[in-house]
Amino acid sequence: QVQVVQSGGGSEQAGGSLRLSCVASGDTYSLYCMAWFRQSPGKEREGVASIDSAFSTIYADSVKGRFTISRDNAKNTLYLQMNSLIPEDTGMYYCAALPRRHGCSIYAASYNYWGQGTQVTVSS
Repeated sequence: QVQVVQSGGGSEQAGGSLRLSCVASGDTYSLYCMAWFRQSPGKEREGVASIDSAFSTIYADSVKGRFTISRDNAKNTLYLQMNSLIPEDTGMYYCAALPRRHGCSIYAASYNYWGQGTQVTVSS
């Protein structure tokens, strides 16, 4: 059983930065794909970024160059550093885990374990 608990988020002005964190329980966290997803009202959940056990990453085109996904396996913690925020980044952000080491994706249906969600609001 893997549990994922998120923290961070909040409100920020356009151009600012926020960092999201999530802590995943479980002995095999370092072997998991981890990812961030987001969802805004009226839209489907979309993948933001993923990172595999070898620290290879995938980013949605909309966040490339602005967001950085990282993981600290010693702390069982996943991060999303969000810079140069724009209002379109507003939404509920979810941390997710998949019990595989490679072949990660940013497709929500692939992931088994989910955090509770954290609201991010970016104002103009």
